[in-house]
Formats: sequence, structure tokens, C-alpha cells
Amino acid sequence: MSKKTFTDTEVKQLSKNPYVRSVSNKAITYTDAFKQLFITENNKGKPLREIFEECGFDVTVIGIQRVQSSGKRWRAGYQENGLRFAGYAK
Repeated sequence: MSKKTFTDTEVKQLSKNPYVRSVSNKAITYTDAFKQLFITENNKGKPLREIFEECGFDVTVIGIQRVQSSGKRWRAGYQENGLRFAGYAK
């Protein structure tokens, strides 16, 4: 887990993003829809940072380490379970 914490202003900013399920000063939880979109776009070759930025995230706020670790975790989950890793039973 990233050691970067979010300020109250950043929490407020992040909570307005439709791809955020919940956010606190220590953690962010993304929606299943975002995880699915992430996997789809990443499989097409789109870079992690670009996917996050196109979905309205400020990577300097989130932190590149958090972006990379989320991507790694989601790709591993997808490899193991397909889209079910994100709550989809296709």
C-alpha cells in the first residue's frame, strides 16, 4: 500500500470522480466499472497513467506508485479470474 495520504481537499476532489466508490485520507476504492475499463484499455496497449488521466484522475494527487500497484493487482486478478475479479460474471 502506498504511504502517500490524501489531504481533506484531495479526498473531496477524488470523491467527485464517478469512478471512485470511496476514498479516505489513506485509501481509495475504485468502482468495478473503472477496473473493467482499465483492463480493456490496458489490454489495447494504453499506458496506466493515460487511462487514469483520461478518466479524470490527477496522477500527481493519487501518486504514480498507487497507480502502478493498482494496475498490477487488477491485471493479476484479470489473469486469474477474468472480469470476475471486478465483480463481473461474464
